[in-house]
This record gives sequence, structure tokens and C-alpha cells, in this order.
Amino acid sequence: MKKYCFFLSLVFLLTLSNCKKMNEIMVIGHRGAMGHETENTLASVQKALDLGVDMIEIDVFKVKSGEIVVFHDETLERLSNAGGRIEDYNIFDLKKVILEGNHKIPMLQDVLRLIDHKVSLNIELKGAGTADRVNFIVEYYIKEKGWKIEDFLISSFNWDELRDMRKINKNIAIAILSDGNPIEAIPMAKELGAIAINPDYKMLNSENVEEIKDGGFKIYTYTVNEPKDIEKMKDLGVNGIFTNFPERIR
Repeated sequence: MKKYCFFLSLVFLLTLSNCKKMNEIMVIGHRGAMGHETENTLASVQKALDLGVDMIEIDVFKVKSGEIVVFHDETLERLSNAGGRIEDYNIFDLKKVILEGNHKIPMLQDVLRLIDHKVSLNIELKGAGTADRVNFIVEYYIKEKGWKIEDFLISSFNWDELRDMRKINKNIAIAILSDGNPIEAIPMAKELGAIAINPDYKMLNSENVEEIKDGGFKIYTYTVNEPKDIEKMKDLGVNGIFTNFPERIR
């Protein structure tokens, strides 16, 4: 597994062709560019592209009819004219749901077609049972649509789901999401041959940043929007920043 970790880290770094310079911090559009457009919509993804991000992050669930859809919350109330658990919907009914700003909930394939491998894509597995279907879609786009495996990063707070992903795909890059002490994610990162740990920026300090990096992992921290916090993360030496406002990073 250590060999996998070394291989994935090397390949992932070499293929981030959208970074202006390799020593620049990676700008990751959080749910697209949700500071400007409704999160996880095609409009938000397009805005992130327009703002020149290096990577776009989206969240996915598997709905009752089997499709992978792009949405953050377990329920629809906060952002839409509908209610209930998103996983209980079939795709036909979900397509009738209207989000804030008069947007629709896209499927993963809609986002992939829009990005068209112009930048890397971080797919966060939100719902249970997403790994297998996400992997199927990713492999199709690699084989048929010109994407490369290095264009994808899979992350989740559900570490069991990441285990499932690693079982079915030995080569795809994985990042361990953490909302607590990021040091506690290091053993799982080693187990899965992850390339990165993605911690809450509020949990980072010079000591744990050094320990994570000494373990061989990149640090992509979320969700950093205020200029003073952005500068602090740069000073700490993180490798990438998830942000709602990509234009603020550079």
C-alpha cells in the first residue's frame, strides 16, 4: 500500500496541468463557486471554471433509482421547493425539483460533460453506497471520454465508503476528510494509500501541518473564504484551499 501511496502522489502532482506553477497553492472551487452561484449546480461549476480554478469539488448521493446526483444535503428543504431525503427520490421526480436561482439538480455525468477534463474533479462521497456507481462512471469517462485517472480525487467523511472505493479501484487518488484533529486521519490515509488529508482549516496549526506532511500527505483544507484566513493557510504551507470565492486565493 505504501507503493500505491508513493505512485499516486507522484502521478497526481505531475498531472495537475491547470496549476499556473507547481509551487502555487491549489485553488479548489467548493461545490463549484458557491459564493457566486447556487452550490453544486452547473452554473456554479461553470463559474468556477470561469474563475480559473485548478480543481472543482462536488458532493454526490445515489438516489433510489440508482443514479449519482450532485447535492450536498441529505434532505432537500434548505435549497429547493421540495422536501424529504434525496436518497428516497427517483431521478424522474428529482428532475422536477427547482433549486434556488431556478436551477436543477445535476447528475454526475452532467458535471463531467461540462468540465470536459479542463480541470481536476474532487468527488466527495456523501451518501452510503456511492463508491461502486461513482467508480463505474469514472471508469467510463476515462475509457470513452478522454479523462485520465489523475483527473479525479475521491474524498469522504465516511471512511468506510473510501475503503469500498479502494477495494474496487486500486489506483484512483483518495483524500481523507476530517472535521476533528487531522492527525487522527493519518492511520486511515496510510491504510488506503491516500494522497491527501482534507482538514477543517480551523483545526490546523504549524505542528500538525508538519506531522501530516512528514507522513507523506498533501493538505487540502476547507472552507477558507476570508482573506485573513487565506493568508494564514498560505503561511502554514497547505497545498490547496477549498473556497467559495476562488478569485480571492491568488
